[in-house]
Amino acid sequence: MWTLISKAARWSAALLALMLVIFLGARIYLSERGPPLDLWHLYAPAEFSAEEIEATDWAGFTAKEDALFRSLAENVGQKLTPQERVPFNRYFEESPVWPGRFARDWNRSYIMEPAGPPAGAVVLLHGLTDSPYSLRRIAAHYRDRGFVAVGIRLPGHGTTPAALTEADWRQWLAATKLSVREARRRAPAPLPLDIVGFSNGGALAMKYALDAAADGGLAQADRLILVSPMVGVTRFARFAGLAGLPAALPAFAKAAWLAIMPEFNPFKYNSFPVNGARQAYRLTDALSRQMRAAEREGTLGRLPPVLTFQSVMDATVNTRSVLTDLYDHLPENGGELVLFDVNRNEKFGPLLRASADARLSEIAPPRSRTYRLAIVENAGKGTDEAQERVVEAGQTDARTRRLGLFYPKGVFSLSHVALPFPLTDELYGLTPDGSEDFGVTLGALAPRGERGALIVSLDALLRMSSNPFFPYLLERIDAFTGLPAAPAESETRTAPPPAPPPPARSRAPKRSGRQT
Repeated sequence: MWTLISKAARWSAALLALMLVIFLGARIYLSERGPPLDLWHLYAPAEFSAEEIEATDWAGFTAKEDALFRSLAENVGQKLTPQERVPFNRYFEESPVWPGRFARDWNRSYIMEPAGPPAGAVVLLHGLTDSPYSLRRIAAHYRDRGFVAVGIRLPGHGTTPAALTEADWRQWLAATKLSVREARRRAPAPLPLDIVGFSNGGALAMKYALDAAADGGLAQADRLILVSPMVGVTRFARFAGLAGLPAALPAFAKAAWLAIMPEFNPFKYNSFPVNGARQAYRLTDALSRQMRAAEREGTLGRLPPVLTFQSVMDATVNTRSVLTDLYDHLPENGGELVLFDVNRNEKFGPLLRASADARLSEIAPPRSRTYRLAIVENAGKGTDEAQERVVEAGQTDARTRRLGLFYPKGVFSLSHVALPFPLTDELYGLTPDGSEDFGVTLGALAPRGERGALIVSLDALLRMSSNPFFPYLLERIDAFTGLPAAPAESETRTAPPPAPPPPARSRAPKRSGRQT
């Protein structure tokens, strides 16, 4: 009997070893077929460790950041080959997308101060491969309502994609704690404190809130605002570390990358290393385990109210997990979830997957919940106008309200990356307003032509990168946080957006209030 079991175990081990060899061989083959590594895939500026971040203050952190960007110029910008000195390279100082030519480099940490004494503070945490640019609109919204806004550059971001090959999620959490300390220094309790997290930053915001609930020495936020939070990532992220194993041998260094692409976006990496997916999984796994432990110990009731904005269609995070792994476990304390449905008026017919058409009813079937559920959807058949359908906490009956906002023509859904950007955003907006010049208007491009002519795939350019319902997002933040009523926004509320015009340019962005 034991002989048979032992023989079966040996056969299983041999089969697993064979499968691993095949997997690694295929991984080496596919990675070696990709483009070569460039200098920005190889040079990683030396960041503070998690322990060093814990031991420093905002001035020390930003001084280190200044040194990082000086080293970036010396070790990348000044060492480019003639072939790399091209207009679409963000590291080329004569490129229109070189961040150093802008009125402000939004790759760096920032603090926006109100005109008068602060009425509160907000911390803003950007997403994976992203930069502080992504939440600057929400930061400015808070600042204009009297809050001091602290937007931190998470370690490994804003410099070179290679920096993410060495980043660790504990550095990101340490940076989160540092930014909260600085926010509280500038706006002490009992002034309100909010934390806004986008994507991976949403997971960090939740992790910090759980840590603060268990540790009385950490300042707890009064409210959390999550935008496309990375609560549940794709299954591949769990095993991403295996994909990078061949990179342990220098000859197969490209295996450390899931995507090697030209870096033409001034405020976001296009290339993506295996370690980025690995650290995202480690963070979400730690968050999940801590949520379960807090539920067993009965400490979830100490969490602040949470407002979340999530697209029903999201190829980066699992939308269902936002409900099942997060909201179904949160305390009944005034939380709210906003879901953006697909555009059911757009006539894509058989091109729309049946699973996409039924996604909303599958993840949010009618039932009573402990939080307010709002769904942004078509106001009726044959119209692109949107309405808000709301079911209050503890109820099942819905009420609707027309928003005076519209799904743009040709847009069938929002995306993971679209939510924090208005249609008028100069980089990602569908209809950029020309108030700033970032060298490229990625969101307004509608390319037509043959495959292989562009330096980037059409899929990357056609992904929706701005939010037609951004004014509504700000409105819900105001209602949730009790901020003063928002002034009139530049995004139209009376008619569908027009076709994108040729972007106008100006020498410097418009500013209000003070920024440091």
